[in-house]
Amino acid sequence: MTPVAKAGRSGRRSGESGTSDAILEAARAQFATRGYQGATIRAIAADAGVDPALVHHFYGTKDALFAAAMRMPVVPSEAIAAALASAPQASLGTHLVKSALTLWESAGVREAFLGLLRSAVASEEAMALLREFVADSILPTIARAPGLAEFSRAEADYRVSLVASQILGLALTRLVIGLPAIAGASVDELAATVGPTVDRYLTGDAAVPGD
Repeated sequence: MTPVAKAGRSGRRSGESGTSDAILEAARAQFATRGYQGATIRAIAADAGVDPALVHHFYGTKDALFAAAMRMPVVPSEAIAAALASAPQASLGTHLVKSALTLWESAGVREAFLGLLRSAVASEEAMALLREFVADSILPTIARAPGLAEFSRAEADYRVSLVASQILGLALTRLVIGLPAIAGASVDELAATVGPTVDRYLTGDAAVPGD
């Protein structure tokens, strides 16, 4: 999985650190004022006073830049893609839930993820930013799950949104609200219980709006 910022190289010029920091500062401002969809690599580069190619040099993709700006040590879309690629076909939902919980509760990720969730709960602007990021980055990644290609675009969008609601809801009740039964359960217990529901959302029977 690609890190959110490229690792340092021997002989790295001292000015590169300042350039990277300027890009991050500009990115945070752009994401805060324009949202995830409205912020562009070109606009972020202009605010930082650099060429857009330098933004790609340091951070690669918009997803990776967002993760770095939000102080996430991993890129969420890449983590999901890796979980999908490594999942046993018979237990995709269980594997996704277990992968998500294990990642969220790992060192460094928990603090960044909690901060993002708490900000979204407390602020309309932060909620809009999170919603756009989920819609533009997370949902399209989940949509690569096996079996979803057989559905129409509208039905696939509905199904992956249900998956996101289940997994984000689990994160909210476990990590932010701290409901005792959910917070006290083990990762394996939650994955075994919630996983089959995620499987049903992905490819099982679902009452799709408009059908």
